[in-house]
Amino acid sequence: ELQARHGLRLFSLERSCCYDALLLDEERGRLFAGAQNHLLSLALDDISQRDRKIYWPAPVEWREECNWAGKDITVSAGSVVGNARDLPQHHLTPCAFHPQAECMNFVKILHPYNRTHLYACGTGAFHPVCAFVEAGQHAEEPTFKLDPNRIEDGKGKSPYDPRHTAASVLVGEELYSGVATDLMGRDFTIFRSLGRRPSIRTEQHDSRWLNEPKFVAVFWVPESEDPDDDKIYFFFRETAVERQQGLGKTSFARIGQICRNDMGGQRSLVNKWTTFLKARLVCAVPGPDGAETHFDELRDVFLLQTRDKRNPLVYAIFSTSSSVFQGSAVCIYTMEDIRRAFLGPFAHKEGPNYQWVSYQGRVPYPRPGMCPSKTFGTFGSTKDFPDEVIQFARHHPLMYNPVLPHSQRPLFLQAAVPYTFTRIAVDRVTAADGHYDVLFIGTDVGTVLKVVSVPKESWHRMEPLLLEELQVFQDASPITSLQLSSKRHQLYAGSATGLAQLPLHRCSAYGKACAECCLARDPYCAWDGTICTRYVPNTKR
Repeated sequence: ELQARHGLRLFSLERSCCYDALLLDEERGRLFAGAQNHLLSLALDDISQRDRKIYWPAPVEWREECNWAGKDITVSAGSVVGNARDLPQHHLTPCAFHPQAECMNFVKILHPYNRTHLYACGTGAFHPVCAFVEAGQHAEEPTFKLDPNRIEDGKGKSPYDPRHTAASVLVGEELYSGVATDLMGRDFTIFRSLGRRPSIRTEQHDSRWLNEPKFVAVFWVPESEDPDDDKIYFFFRETAVERQQGLGKTSFARIGQICRNDMGGQRSLVNKWTTFLKARLVCAVPGPDGAETHFDELRDVFLLQTRDKRNPLVYAIFSTSSSVFQGSAVCIYTMEDIRRAFLGPFAHKEGPNYQWVSYQGRVPYPRPGMCPSKTFGTFGSTKDFPDEVIQFARHHPLMYNPVLPHSQRPLFLQAAVPYTFTRIAVDRVTAADGHYDVLFIGTDVGTVLKVVSVPKESWHRMEPLLLEELQVFQDASPITSLQLSSKRHQLYAGSATGLAQLPLHRCSAYGKACAECCLARDPYCAWDGTICTRYVPNTKR
């Protein structure tokens, strides 16, 4: 009934799970998906029709090795590999794992590589593996196959453990990933691989750089007309180093940056990032007594492209880590505010018993975090940077000022509800009276919230309006991936148990009268004189 009324379409494989990696390809008209032991190619118009699949299991010897090792590592079906205390339980994917079930190939990464191929990586039964997938150039070509001669080591690209997250972006045939590069999930790194430039990573086992991070998303954003200024931004949450001792572990949300043309240092930080900086992302609500309620558990990030490629809007969703107050929030950040934080003061700590302060001394030139380019001076490569720049960068990765959200508070929040936000996708809609951003938010109970931000009094002050809440997965399995097609007006969601497709709007559901249609305040819909229907710009109403 739900399927008929809401246009919901579902897809799942008999013997698979965990549809975590989604790649939307408008040109080929396909939704590519990575799941347990499988790669899928589905029709964007209807995911329940004309599917193609590649069976991609881990080789038998890897599975046996994993099962054999698992007898020592995995104490019980639900335990975490290694020391269970190292991983907060709520970071685990909701797949019902058995000791043997982890010893499969869970596809975690799926990117367009070039005009003809995709690049896919999976856990490979705790033996990370990557492959090139031939996908054809056009919608008419039914090609979909693994290239058997181009199977690669996936270390530093995919996690070992299916319950760990990985975040990555593929730009110009280079893969930038945030991932644990060891079996126990203790050596976390931001890593560049593939491509012609040298492989580069973050400093190893230095908690000032990364401290038990959980990577959420990675994006490439140009900074100027010069591609040498391009930056890669990493979104993650980690245990905060700057909290006072004795207060226990606190999770902070972070944004990290690196330059695409970073080649590492010449004498120190060899094959390590020399342009890595990070800042705290704040999403908080001021309380009546002046105390703020912080949403620190970053869950997902969506980059909404604007007319200016250099200034996308950053939509992020968070939950609280407090056991007292439970809630989720959406905060928006501008690139201007992000860049300002990275140009601000560095955080500095004199020694173990000192407080973190804003660094007041002389900052060496060229300023750490700047890319070597014609825009900012005479350095052709990070290898030419003076030693003092490299040393300063190594000891001061953290910025003192956090990045605050647009209008200083969350755009939308839900508290005291029996669910947590897990994923977000945003569509910018042209309606009869202007542009609206429509938010589609996935939850950990298999629902999608549709929220529009509407002007309150003026276009400068926006307020959220919850248009509807749809139960997408009947088994209430958490939404682990979300992709949106503005062109086809469809939303695609993945969970542990399947994939779903639903239209972004169902204007006819808003009744048969003009008033009902307009009062629904759905920017996708308008009254055409006889029915409530999809609003198309440039047509007479």
